[in-house]
Amino acid sequence: MTATTGRIMAGEMAEQPAVLRRILTEGAPRIREVAERIAAREPRFVLLTARGTSDNAALYAKYLLEVLLGKPCGLTSMSTTTAYGARQDLTDCLVITVSQSGGSPDLVASTRAAREAGAITLAVTNNAASPLAEISEFHIDVLAGEEKALPATKTYTAELLALYLFVEGLRGGDGAGAAAALPELAEQILDRREEVKDLAGRYRFAERMVLTSRGFGYPTAKEAALKLMETSYIPALSYSGADLLHGPLAMVDNVSPVIAIVTDGKGGEALQPVLDRLRDRGADLVVVGPKPQVDAASAGFVLPVDGVREELQPVLEILPLQMLAYEVTIARGQDPDAPRALAKVTETH
Repeated sequence: MTATTGRIMAGEMAEQPAVLRRILTEGAPRIREVAERIAAREPRFVLLTARGTSDNAALYAKYLLEVLLGKPCGLTSMSTTTAYGARQDLTDCLVITVSQSGGSPDLVASTRAAREAGAITLAVTNNAASPLAEISEFHIDVLAGEEKALPATKTYTAELLALYLFVEGLRGGDGAGAAAALPELAEQILDRREEVKDLAGRYRFAERMVLTSRGFGYPTAKEAALKLMETSYIPALSYSGADLLHGPLAMVDNVSPVIAIVTDGKGGEALQPVLDRLRDRGADLVVVGPKPQVDAASAGFVLPVDGVREELQPVLEILPLQMLAYEVTIARGQDPDAPRALAKVTETH
């Protein structure tokens, strides 16, 4: 390894508090304006379209839309349009396409088809000049600045916050106040790199990992698993806690590393029976969440989430897990800035 190994990813992780502040100060008014204009159209239901990291952000938005807004919501299968040529009646449907680059052909094609089918289309991107932004009726810029590292970090948390503010705007609220503490709390978490580095030692020789959560924490489990796989190449499987009990729990034993993301709220409460079963199986359990849950596990990372709404905690939950993926990759002698076989803009059709 060289002195520059991982420098780009590390730098972009460190930018996240500033990006969150920028969204709250510069982005929030525009996001609320877009939300008000779309709310006035009274969409009947919502479809979310995305790939990769942005797909995990879209899953987070699905929870927001269903829990906070009570809207029927689904994740699209783009191949029904791009490969099979299917056409749906999307009159009065809001289609939200989430993409960091806004450049993947299938995202652009499916959004174009949705608009032609009568949908209200919204692009959430980090590139206001992208083809996706141009083809969509509405656009939200997540204002993360250019992202050069292949593993997305700052664009993911930027997407989460932008989507939260948008959903709050749809229901006539102003989410900026509730989110005001996030930049400072993010700084506190990112300052604990040595703590995460110590934790990473547990996974240097791991052959596989399991990540689990429920509710608003489930997208965090999926995104953390993706980060671990694309940087360290460890097969990392992510499951809803409920799904884990429906079969995959059988593969967990006393040498199987399990990371549980315990959101402080109803999602964490729903995960409790899963944590109990994991302990009964003697799993090597690490918890990211509130102090009582971390204290009951073999190890963990205590999140400063007192007073933070459950639906906002995913913005903070992912930060130590991004750092964990980074530190595990460095410990295994690899460069997180240069994952093999990956490109910054993935062009799928």
